[in-house]
Amino acid sequence: MVNLQVLAETPCYDVEYLVEESNKQGERNYFIFGPYLQAEKQNKNDRVYSLDEMVPEIIRYKKDMIDTKRSLGELNHPASAEINPERACHLITELNQQGTTYLGKSKVLNTPMGKIIQSLINDGVKLGVSSRALGKLIKETNRNLVKNFRFITCDVVHDPSVESAFVDGVLESKSYVLKEDGSLEEFYNKLEKNLAALPKHDINQFIKEQVLSFIAKIKNQ
Repeated sequence: MVNLQVLAETPCYDVEYLVEESNKQGERNYFIFGPYLQAEKQNKNDRVYSLDEMVPEIIRYKKDMIDTKRSLGELNHPASAEINPERACHLITELNQQGTTYLGKSKVLNTPMGKIIQSLINDGVKLGVSSRALGKLIKETNRNLVKNFRFITCDVVHDPSVESAFVDGVLESKSYVLKEDGSLEEFYNKLEKNLAALPKHDINQFIKEQVLSFIAKIKNQ
């Protein structure tokens, strides 16, 4: 099993919008397209994603999520690795590799959050797209290499300064466990399940081991 952190990036504002008239009643379809992911280049959060890891992961995501129309993204980053359909605002329909960049396209949904996006586009507000993923950070001199990359989605966001603070302050405080079958489990839930399964006389020793493991993890940050 591998412990992973939730990683989100400073928004990319190079995306464009496309508004199409869908019928004679004047109903519109809204689309967002542009660079969604970047590998092999140090980003504004001093992280570098490996293209060797990104390519197979995006292939998996396209098969499991895009092809099955489950590739939802939210309005602003939540403090979780899970997708909340109630906050979904767009559906990723394409992720196409162009060198070390993945160009994406999304359809803005007619959900409550999607309607907010549509209104902001109509009013000329500049929005950005920011990736949300799981990974393990390997610290080097002036950068962090992202290993065990697992793509979650791209979210539509607004303020880069607020997003950066939110990411560093909240998202990276959550840890997930990548299990052998490829599924994910929040570390707290794993700990709670393990405690419930232990005999009472073993719980104190288990808690002691977990506290020592947590302290060691903090020292290695």
